[in-house]
This record gives sequence, C-alpha cells and structure tokens, in this order.
Amino acid sequence: MRTIAYILFLIMMVFTPVWEGFATVVPQDSSSEKTVTVITVKGTIGPTTTNYITRGLETAIKRNAEALIIELDTPGGLLNSTQDIVQEMLASEIPIVVYVTPSGGNAGSAGTFITLAAHIAAMAPTTTIGAASPVSMGGGQQDTVMQKKIFNYSESFIENIAKERNRNAEWAKSAVSDGEAITETEALELNVIDLIATDLNDLMEQIDGIEVEGRILQTSNATIEPLDESFAEKFFSFIMRPEIMLILTMVAIYGIVGEVTNPGAIVPGVAGVIALILLLYGSAAMPINVAGFILIGLAIVLFITEAFTPTFGILMTGGAVSFFLGALMLFQDFPKEMQLDWYWLVPATILMVIFFGWIATSGIKAQFTGHRTGLESLIGKKAKVIDDVDKRSGRVMISGEYWNAITEGEEIKSNEWCEIVRFEGLTVTVKPYTPKEETHHGAD
Repeated sequence: MRTIAYILFLIMMVFTPVWEGFATVVPQDSSSEKTVTVITVKGTIGPTTTNYITRGLETAIKRNAEALIIELDTPGGLLNSTQDIVQEMLASEIPIVVYVTPSGGNAGSAGTFITLAAHIAAMAPTTTIGAASPVSMGGGQQDTVMQKKIFNYSESFIENIAKERNRNAEWAKSAVSDGEAITETEALELNVIDLIATDLNDLMEQIDGIEVEGRILQTSNATIEPLDESFAEKFFSFIMRPEIMLILTMVAIYGIVGEVTNPGAIVPGVAGVIALILLLYGSAAMPINVAGFILIGLAIVLFITEAFTPTFGILMTGGAVSFFLGALMLFQDFPKEMQLDWYWLVPATILMVIFFGWIATSGIKAQFTGHRTGLESLIGKKAKVIDDVDKRSGRVMISGEYWNAITEGEEIKSNEWCEIVRFEGLTVTVKPYTPKEETHHGAD
C-alpha cells in the first residue's frame, strides 16, 4: 500500500505542472467569470465601517472582481474614520464605484468625502449629496481658532479628493464651507458624480466599458457577489452607538457595585466586568470626552458617600446632576447625528438615583454594619452574672440561657452586670459592664 501511494504521489508531482500549463492554454469563456463585489454601508460612518470597507476591498481583490461597488446611505460620521476610508479608496488597486442609494438616500457629511473619492460616483433618483461641514462631522464645541483650523483642513482635504478624481473642486469646497447640498440631477450637471442609475443592474450596464486607470470594466454580464457585514462588525457597530454605550456604563456600575455589596453573587460582577471591557473598547475607538467620565465617577462617589453620611438628599442630588452632565458630556464629541438625546439621559439618571438611593445604599450599609444575627450580634451587649465569674469559671445568663463564663480581668460577682466580649465554643468571655447612655437592650 505504501508503494502504491508513493507511485501515485510521483505521478501527481509529474503531471500537475503539465495540467496547469494546459489549463492556462485552453481558452475559456471569460465573460461567465466576471464578478462584481457589492457591500452596503448604511448609517453613520465609524471605525467598524472602515473595517467593513477595507475587508470589501481585500475580498474584491481576492475574487479578482471587476470592481467594488459600495451602496451608500449615510447622514455622516466621524472625520477620523472618513480619512481612513478615503485613504484606502485613493490607494485602491481595484476600481471602486460608490452608488448613493436607495431613493431618498443621502451621502451627507462624511458620505460626500467617500463619494468623491470613488473612481466612479453614481446616485439613484431622488437622492442628495453634500452638507459636509466639519461642525456636523466632528461634533462638540470648539473655540474659534480650532474651528477655523478644522474648516481649513476639511476644505483642503475635500478639494484634493475632487481634483484627484477630476470632479468639481469648487462645489466640493462649498459643501464644506457653506454646507451646500444638492440633488442627484444637480450633482450630475455640476460634475460631482458621473451618472444616475435607477438600480444596481442599471448601474452595471452603464459602467460597462468605462476605462478606470487603464482597465476597461466588463460588468454588463458580471455576477453580483454581495459581501455582508460580519457578525463582529455588526456587533461592534451596535455597541458603539451612544445609547448602548450609556447602557453599558450603567451595567458596569450596577454590576460592580452589586458584586461588592453582595460578595459571591458572581452574575452581577461578571456582567459588570464584561460591560466595562466593552465600554473601554468603544471608548478607545470613539471620541469619548474624558471630562464626562470624571463627572460620572464623581457621581458614584457622591452616591456612596450619601449611603454613609446621610445629608437629607443633598449629596444624592449632587450625584444626579453630576451623572446627568457627565453622560451629556461623554458623547458631545460625537457627530451631531450620533449624539445622545435627552429622552435617554433623563431615564438613565432617574434609574441611577433609584439604584443608589435604595439598593446600593442598603447593600453598602449592610457590608459595614455589625452582625445582626447569631452569637456575633450579642458581642458588646450586657448580661446578668449568675455565679461569680473569674478567670477559670462562672455562669451568666444571656437571652434566657445559662452560659459558662470566664473573665480576662477582675472577678465579677453574682447579680452584677457584665459585658460580652467573645464566644469560644460553649464558653463566653466577659468583662465588667460600664454603663453607657441609652443602653437598654441587655440580654438578660
């Protein structure tokens, strides 16, 4: 058997190169092998969008596709992510077609940069493009100097993109400086896009035969190969939404505090740590405001302080205000379309106050107060001496029960009061009782 296997191996080694050479010589129907990779970018532009488009480019190259078509519908997104995407597109080895679709769709803000960076830009009927102002892209409040710098950079950036693709650079600059937006018909007239297509099939018919950097596209009969977002891309895109990050913040706080106040519960602690890790991941990828984190941390400190030093709600109110402002500031550097709405902030603040005002306060106090059950709860209480108690023997009555007792100090006579020090098996150690104010809860 080994000999036969060895012979077969040698035959394969000899004839494989011959077969490969033959396969390259035999003519094949090339039209049946033409493919186009299609990805769909919908919603705000963020780090996961960059990963998705990069993966789409890599997949199209591996498939030897005629082009990568990006179906785009976005109100805008993060400027840093947009820069990364544009750089990938300008350096692409494969033709890229950006198609603003469906009808009613929009290539707003960051979408304008991405559309202009494509080798071929197309739009569906009743779509719009423009409003690329950096105010709506960067979010937050900048001073006059910083805002001017951002505007100047954005204008230069979009102008260079337009010139690189031989498109209307003047309009591109106005989309940034004046926030101008236009329809697909106006975009075609102003040389902002290359064509208008009713659907994907119409687009492929129209771009067939177009030369892109020395390569003539053959797309009329090409097979459409969609590339969907991976589970990881969908998941991380989901957790990077500001309302989800706010929920993760609350789960992290609730879980960790819940585990501290109820040691061994495990579930709250695990949930809190997982939420914290996801929150830190999102914070590293998104422009989270550090001052917001500090205010939320201050709110937690105020809530916990209220549990130990009741101030009739003063610290609790301060904590609520601090949490609300912290959550508001946490996402202020997001683009306008990604900022957190008040109908998320108000309920979150109310829930936080309820949690720390009731559950957390009770749990924290329970961890740092004395024992209330068992023998430990009797330590420090007074007891009646039945038989003289010295360092060797004696008896006391505790809660109607007789206990063998000893003392570490002076002898205590019968019918006197003593104070319980500790329990050791069936023997209790006591000491002479010193009267204290408002001590009326003896164990006699």
